[in-house]
Amino acid sequence: MTESNATTPDAPVAPTVDASTDTPAAAPAPTSGVVSEDQVKLALRRVKDPDLSINIIDLGLVYGIAVDGTAVSVDMTLTSPGCPSGPEIMGNAERELKTLPGVENVAVNLVWSPFWTPDKMEPRVRTYMGL
Repeated sequence: MTESNATTPDAPVAPTVDASTDTPAAAPAPTSGVVSEDQVKLALRRVKDPDLSINIIDLGLVYGIAVDGTAVSVDMTLTSPGCPSGPEIMGNAERELKTLPGVENVAVNLVWSPFWTPDKMEPRVRTYMGL
């Protein structure tokens, strides 16, 4: 009987090993791809209003999310036109979105219509805040 070097479909495949460290190599990260709206929302949940310590999704500040290939566009507002944390919140939103794999272009658009009211908050957050 002769031995064969071919693997059968049921044979386990050994993980790739990084020769420089003798450790399994990590799978390559996707270089292109589309993120979902849910992934965008998860990223935006990491952006908090610094005064309230509540994320901008639960505050109801995000009005719209559009994903087009590698581009993400978000329409958002602030609790008031004079919000001193506005530039910080918007900058943090843009930074968080740029960390998503496959996202190359990010646009965070400030909109004032409709005007934000506490009714736009998640009900559990309104209850937490006593509103």
